[in-house]
Amino acid sequence: MGYHCVVLVKQVPDTKRITGQAMNEDGTVNRAALPAIFNPEDLNALEMALDIKDTHGGSVTVVSMGLPAAADILRDALYRGADRAVLITDRRCAASDTLATSYILSCAVRRLEPDIVLCGRQAIDGDTAQVGPQTAEKLGLPQLTYVEQIQKLDGQTLVARRNLGNGWQEVKTTLPALLTVVDSANEPRVPRALRLMKYKSAKCRIEIEAMAKDAPSIDVEAVYAALESKGLLIHQWDLDYLEADLRWCGRDGSPTKVHRIQSVVLTAKESKAVEPTQQGIEAMVHELIEDHTIG
Repeated sequence: MGYHCVVLVKQVPDTKRITGQAMNEDGTVNRAALPAIFNPEDLNALEMALDIKDTHGGSVTVVSMGLPAAADILRDALYRGADRAVLITDRRCAASDTLATSYILSCAVRRLEPDIVLCGRQAIDGDTAQVGPQTAEKLGLPQLTYVEQIQKLDGQTLVARRNLGNGWQEVKTTLPALLTVVDSANEPRVPRALRLMKYKSAKCRIEIEAMAKDAPSIDVEAVYAALESKGLLIHQWDLDYLEADLRWCGRDGSPTKVHRIQSVVLTAKESKAVEPTQQGIEAMVHELIEDHTIG
């Protein structure tokens, strides 16, 4: 039998390129100040879902909540092997904390009726590891966190190995269930050239409308229908489509408040200049070896 896997993914700021403008005054992330990337552990979750499809059959649907630019990572997921992509974008989702985000995602997952929901253990922008478990709780699904390997998948039974840091735990559950996946689970496959050529034209409605603003001759409905007929449409959902309770969405549905932001600057007590020459570098390496810093 095949399994319908839904993978929850997020476009995140590249935290390896943090600058002084990374945070807004209200404590929210200034996403415009940092380049956006596919959340790393969500790629591991996607790879696990694709492996389930390769082994047992079925389909993979990728869902992301965010700005229209999040369509970029959905296209990336299609390049890697996903069958369908859904973008949840709505101004009323702005400033959602984990509680509001998990509520909105749970509304989307209910519509998709998956056998298995997968997501990365945590996102690198918040590092809370809360969205997956909170989504499972709202859906009433059993949750397996820190999953490193699916050891058995037979009918409605799944056995997984959880990485506990200093050991492993084997857990058995019935489906449907939600899994959060760690980075040691697998090596995500790279985008495939043939799929890239096919899905590079995939777009969501808001992207089609943006094209029409630059070229008024474009018929939005005609392009939308053409992409849908070719399987190249990134489905776009808003809170009205999800029939979400607005009291649980966005800032109103987010009890988390940032009271203070503190910038920590690390300064070296001692510093030593190294001449940018071969001799200078050799002397530095020799000194580090003598101090047992390296070697």
